[in-house]
Amino acid sequence: METEVPSKLLTTLSHAADIVRGHEFIQVYSHYDADGVSAASIIAQTLLREGKEFRVTLFTTLNDYNMDIIRSTKTDCIIITDLGASYIDQLDAMKNDIVVLDHHTIISEAQRVCYANPHLYGIDGMTSGCGATMALLFAVTMNEANWDLVQVAFAGIAGDRQHINGLSGLNVYLLEEGKKRGFVEEMPGSLIPAGDLMTQLYLTTDPYIRGISGNEDGVAKILDDAGIDHGKSYMDLNEDEKRKLSSLIAVRLTEQGMLESSLNEIARTRYFLTGFKMDAEYLSSVLNSCGRAGFGGMGISAGMGDVKSIELGAKLMNDSNRDVVLNMVELDKKGLNQRNHFQWFDSTDSGFTGMLCGIAMQCIGDPDKPTIGMNQSKDPVNLSSRGMWKQLDRGIDLAVAMREACASVGGEGGGHRIAAGGSIPAEMVEGFLENLDSILEKQLSSSK
Repeated sequence: METEVPSKLLTTLSHAADIVRGHEFIQVYSHYDADGVSAASIIAQTLLREGKEFRVTLFTTLNDYNMDIIRSTKTDCIIITDLGASYIDQLDAMKNDIVVLDHHTIISEAQRVCYANPHLYGIDGMTSGCGATMALLFAVTMNEANWDLVQVAFAGIAGDRQHINGLSGLNVYLLEEGKKRGFVEEMPGSLIPAGDLMTQLYLTTDPYIRGISGNEDGVAKILDDAGIDHGKSYMDLNEDEKRKLSSLIAVRLTEQGMLESSLNEIARTRYFLTGFKMDAEYLSSVLNSCGRAGFGGMGISAGMGDVKSIELGAKLMNDSNRDVVLNMVELDKKGLNQRNHFQWFDSTDSGFTGMLCGIAMQCIGDPDKPTIGMNQSKDPVNLSSRGMWKQLDRGIDLAVAMREACASVGGEGGGHRIAAGGSIPAEMVEGFLENLDSILEKQLSSSK
């Protein structure tokens, strides 16, 4: 079935392309996660092919401090990707020519800024179009020859986990066009991680398998139980070995409380990127590791296809994955702090707040409560939140809850219904926790 892009979105993208064509130097701002780095890489490659000069700056978040940086930009033309929805009014007040390609919950519509966001066209930006999706649609509006960049867009889609329950909306259009042009191929999923089994089962946090992830002896035992040689990789396994190992992993995950729906999410369809010769989730992890480690330039280069940058990013990824899994083992030992309507943990000693939050929610947490991660190493305190689809069905909206709870103590927050973030003054942590509990209680009671 052919999917169409809304005509109003095409009109906005055409206007954005005209704006950019009228300038020789463009300042690009984006988020530092996988989606943001993917989106920025697409924009950078597009501008390079157009013969434009540009500079890319990555932000950990868009707050008042970073908004001041944008406001002080001397460049006449600015492109903002995977950020901006919460600051449209302030961007509107600037005199620069500004293009915003975002997908987060809309706070207000633009008057002057050229603003493309799936939500503006009746499409859910949480599930059906990410920052990289919007960047790709802009790129092919600039020039149809940019369809090869759909591969990078899929890294962004994977980074924001918009493929977990099957593609929808604008992402389906990207898949159709990517397959038609030979850039993207669908692959069956598995509970077994790709690559060398001893290494990848030790490092796996998607899923986090209690007693196996971060435990070499546990990895060796499950391979022995499945009758699999320790030197094998996923590609070496025959169908019987795959079945045995998958069954053993499924039993482990079920015993630690994982829902069947989460098991199905893990065994999801994968997307192979023919030009990069890797699946989208692998490239996504490389870009995410670069951005979060402070090597944004390397991440942009990797997204633009530089082989050396991809190799260096992969090393960063493996080092990061090792740190994440060991911190996840420690979090599993400590357990999550329970409030009436959510659960939370302190990641001050480890970092990786957002990643640990997502893993904990899916693999060890109470599936009926959202999970909040908190890093108190700096003031303001950084926050991440993750939910599950069944929580949303009961009325939970983390974008609203985090925005209101953070604002109630002088902070800032926002994002998506299922995943949101924020920052608050260090002395207001307890007040935030109390207010968030009340806000979530109201959301749940109002939906009954």
